[in-house]
Amino acid sequence: MAKSSFNAERFFQALGDTTRLRLLNLMGEQEICVCYLVEILEQPQPKISRHLAYLRRAGIVAARREGKWMHYRIVMPPDNMGTAQTGAAQVLRQTLAWLKEDRKMQADRVRLSKACCSPKKFAALEGAPIPMPVDTDCACEARP
Repeated sequence: MAKSSFNAERFFQALGDTTRLRLLNLMGEQEICVCYLVEILEQPQPKISRHLAYLRRAGIVAARREGKWMHYRIVMPPDNMGTAQTGAAQVLRQTLAWLKEDRKMQADRVRLSKACCSPKKFAALEGAPIPMPVDTDCACEARP
């Protein structure tokens, strides 16, 4: 996220929606295919995509295409001392930590874990790549 493009209002609005918080919770410290997000949240793909686009515009997530699969991951705002981004990174880290403790969010992660272990039980996940760990402190937009 470029220093001049940070928008605090957009950042906080992105965190002000339950669906977007659930998406961030499922991404956690991994890159995840949108098909898993649709399956776990039991929401239509266009709705999930709209929320993911909102998170992207806020600079909170990045996307990567691999063939027909779209992968999403959290991108921490860089910790540049004395900037709004430093505060945003702290808020995002604290929000993610809070989500880990919330029972409803934990239930989503349990469903994700089950889906990852048995993707054949979910027709929409057939052939989908399993979520992969990423470095959530990386501020770059593309993975090597």
